[in-house]
Amino acid sequence: MTDGGQLVGVIMVCGHHIDGATLYVDGGDADSEVTVGSWTAARPLKSGLATWTLDAPAADWTATTSLKPLTAKTSYTLYGWTKDNSSSASSVDFTLTDRDGLTSGMVRYEGAESVVTVPVAEFKTSACEDS
Repeated sequence: MTDGGQLVGVIMVCGHHIDGATLYVDGGDADSEVTVGSWTAARPLKSGLATWTLDAPAADWTATTSLKPLTAKTSYTLYGWTKDNSSSASSVDFTLTDRDGLTSGMVRYEGAESVVTVPVAEFKTSACEDS
C-alpha cells in the first residue's frame, strides 16, 4: 500500500526470474478463474524485490489486463509467473478486509506456515527463506 492508498504488487524473486503477475478470483478450477488484473514486466525480473502499483501505470510494467474494481466478500489471489511456465512466485490470497488492514510499507504474503503481514524490510530478508 502506498502512502496515498494505492494497492501495490510486491514480489520477491528468489533464484529464478519472473515475467509478470496476475490477480484473479479462483473459481475452483482453471477454466473458471476470472482475471481481475494482469501485468507484464518490461524485462524478466531477476533475484530481488519488485513492486508496482496495481491501479495506475508503473515504470517498467505494462497492464495487460487493467485492474477491475475489487468487491467485498471476494477472495483474490496474486501470483507471479514466467512466460514459459518454468517457475512462479508464491501466491497470496486477500480480501478487501485484508487490504483495508494494510498500511504503507507493509506486505502480506504466504509465510512458511501461514499468511503474515510484515514491513517490507522484513519481507526482503525472510521471503526467500519461507518459500
